[in-house]
Amino acid sequence: MLVAGTVLLVLGLVAAWSVLIPGFMNWDEIVAAVIGSLRLTGPVGAAFAAWVALRRRRAEHGRVLTPWRAARAPLSIIAVVTGSFGATVLLLGLRAALTGQGGALLPGGLAMSVAGLGLYVMVGWILGWLLPVTVVPLLAAAGTYGVFTLLATGPNWAGRLIPAARQPYELLTVGETAYADQALWLVGLSAALFLGWVALVTGRTLALAAAVIAVLAAGTGAARLVSEPRTTLASERYACQEWPITVCVRPALRAGLTDLAGMFTMLAARLAGTPAAFKRVEQRAPGEDGPVAPGVVVVHLGDLGAGYARRAAGEFLDGLARPCSGVVAEGYRAIVVAWLRNDPLPPGNLPEQHAAALWFSELTDAQRHDWLRLFYSDFVSCGLQARHFGGGTRPVNPAVTPYPVDPTPAAGHAGATPSAGATPSAGTGPGGAGPGTGPGGAGPGSAGTGGAGSAGLDGAGDAGGSGGRTRPGAAGG
Repeated sequence: MLVAGTVLLVLGLVAAWSVLIPGFMNWDEIVAAVIGSLRLTGPVGAAFAAWVALRRRRAEHGRVLTPWRAARAPLSIIAVVTGSFGATVLLLGLRAALTGQGGALLPGGLAMSVAGLGLYVMVGWILGWLLPVTVVPLLAAAGTYGVFTLLATGPNWAGRLIPAARQPYELLTVGETAYADQALWLVGLSAALFLGWVALVTGRTLALAAAVIAVLAAGTGAARLVSEPRTTLASERYACQEWPITVCVRPALRAGLTDLAGMFTMLAARLAGTPAAFKRVEQRAPGEDGPVAPGVVVVHLGDLGAGYARRAAGEFLDGLARPCSGVVAEGYRAIVVAWLRNDPLPPGNLPEQHAAALWFSELTDAQRHDWLRLFYSDFVSCGLQARHFGGGTRPVNPAVTPYPVDPTPAAGHAGATPSAGATPSAGTGPGGAGPGTGPGGAGPGSAGTGGAGSAGLDGAGDAGGSGGRTRPGAAGG
């Protein structure tokens, strides 16, 4: 049991982590990732149940089984599998909480996942009991993986009835009510299989009656799932890729979804926690205007000519932080824009700009992300100077060199609001707390004062200091 639980835990973490990307660790992303991990952990749980059932039938041959004696083993397997799943969710949740990205819990998706694991276990258990052959664990794993994967790619009604999710994972297109109905269906089906098997091996009429009640519960959940319409965030005018962010284009430009999603997923991860954070991108024709919802980026593309994804990113970034009029300010802005676009950092026209680019290049990507959350307002208002980049000199260790400057509150700059369709979340300052708050959630000391309110990046604070100085990368990010 311990070995099986450990294998399921490791496999669940690996499968879920392969879906998550840096910068996206909210509960909705975590739940979507663990639902996706059921494609692997479910078949492994079915194989484990089939192996135990095979051994248990041989050990119980010729004995009279009581209901409790029959039920104890499959219930123990369900407990082990559920415990491994819970540990996976707990570890991912702790990681999200430590980075301040936990968000609201989604119990419906977690309940559906646990119910789905129960179904995998019961299918494997019954196969192992009814087919006492050595290869039955492999048959259980391959069979459940193949059947559920096939159903996941089939009609919508079939995809709603299985413990899986379509790829790309469409968590945001499924409501909590739908997850509750799916959990009811899966719990009822699993209970019907379990109680029906107990009735078969023990001959107890009461277990059979309970199995009938479970079938009725499963039928209720299935009817609700199939009858209610599936809601989606995408308009019929668009073709969308829903994960890890929503990227929508007109159907004629569907072929450009992959490149656009790759470019803007990187931008979304690097802008996470700033007033420019977004989760949706919409393509519109050149010259087409209209209202833009908060958290939505609008890009104007008329075709998929060479470099269309980079042109779209350039339009967004130029609206986010307009090109600066002076050579000095534009040189520092260009360093940050190059990082956001994943381009080589420009050396600059001045020695201090070259030193700033060199200093910025020595930071890790997480440290650059924290730096941008701290100095976002200065970036969008052309207020960056050499002192924002370690004082304009190359540090020996960029992780411990202090900034000789305080962050500027977002409320002090009109440029803090992007003007190219990216609407910041209401009421957030640098780091997503509020105007004048640092990314760790505590306000930096006022400029020119030696206040003790200076917060380190991601919540690791520096006590006191001259003018509320802060260390880049004080926490891993």
